[in-house]
Amino acid sequence: MSGANLSVGIIGCGNISEIYAQAGRRFEDIEIAACADLDPERAKALAKKHGIPRVLEVEELLCDPAIGVVLNLTVPAAHATVALAAVKRGKHVYGEKPLAIKRRAAREFLGLAREKKLRIGCAPDTFLGAGYQTARKLLDDGAIGEPVGATAFMLSRGPESWHPNPDFFYKKGAGPLFDIGPYYLTVLTALLGPVRRVSGSTRISFPERVVGSGPLAGKKISVETPTHVAGVLEFDAGAIGTICTSFDVVAHRHPPVEIYGTEGTLVLPDPNTFGGPIHLRRLGDSDWTEIPLTFGYADNSRGVGLADMISAIRTGREHRANGRIAYHVLDLMHSILDAGEAGQYVELASSMNRPAPLPEGLTDGKVTI
Repeated sequence: MSGANLSVGIIGCGNISEIYAQAGRRFEDIEIAACADLDPERAKALAKKHGIPRVLEVEELLCDPAIGVVLNLTVPAAHATVALAAVKRGKHVYGEKPLAIKRRAAREFLGLAREKKLRIGCAPDTFLGAGYQTARKLLDDGAIGEPVGATAFMLSRGPESWHPNPDFFYKKGAGPLFDIGPYYLTVLTALLGPVRRVSGSTRISFPERVVGSGPLAGKKISVETPTHVAGVLEFDAGAIGTICTSFDVVAHRHPPVEIYGTEGTLVLPDPNTFGGPIHLRRLGDSDWTEIPLTFGYADNSRGVGLADMISAIRTGREHRANGRIAYHVLDLMHSILDAGEAGQYVELASSMNRPAPLPEGLTDGKVTI
């Protein structure tokens, strides 16, 4: 990769770092030059497994002039702190979701990045996968007419039955909306554009949870954040969306995402994946038709958003998984909770632009033709 100032340094070498380290070999725009973690042994293990040249202390990586892009894979509570530190040192940042826990903290580093002409990118980048890029083209080509509505459901019984240490899922800044909601809200806004106002209702169904497996089995967890959240989204373009995220549901039969138009309906895949089936039914059809995926990146392609950001820095275009979208999603999540608490509509102070679609016919590992 040309341009050493765009070499990537990973901060945070936990589970999610594995797929991003693989992205360093897959995408031509990503060159991972170093990694760091508060636990040096984790950083050493990641570097050894994936051939990352250098293991540094976190502060060393932030100050290293050879690193131009910080890949922020820390825990959500640290996202804003690490992003701000990186921007202060003149580095572009791409981070895992959510952008930050609090809106004010996100605005601080986003504002500084604008002043310093630095890029902020943020997961999820699943909307750049084959499933949702095919859906985007169908919408743009008028396959269902004008979108009038959408539904998004992420309903489960919660992670404590399988996760070895699920405590953080039930703290403020987590819960089903902040943990999984970014996938659903990002694909909805990527397809339908910004939201202008929301309403919401929330509840904590069980004040305590019990860890069901692993060394902490039987431990009780105090629940500090809503575990069943329902919201109504009014999009600028006129469509009305419904989202429900829950850790309180034993079973359900809802598809993850549906888009309703004046001439048909699209049933879309799990937005935490890059591929998955798409079904279309138009006015007059007697049954559903499965639509072939016409774009690349149907497998686990985490890192495509980072590759796109680095490519965009070189050419000067806007990158797709950008900070403005991620902030709008963060604002949406807080606004749904605020609406539930206040019992009234909340107007969104943020906005975003629909990101440009990826080109069809990309060679694997590329984000431009």
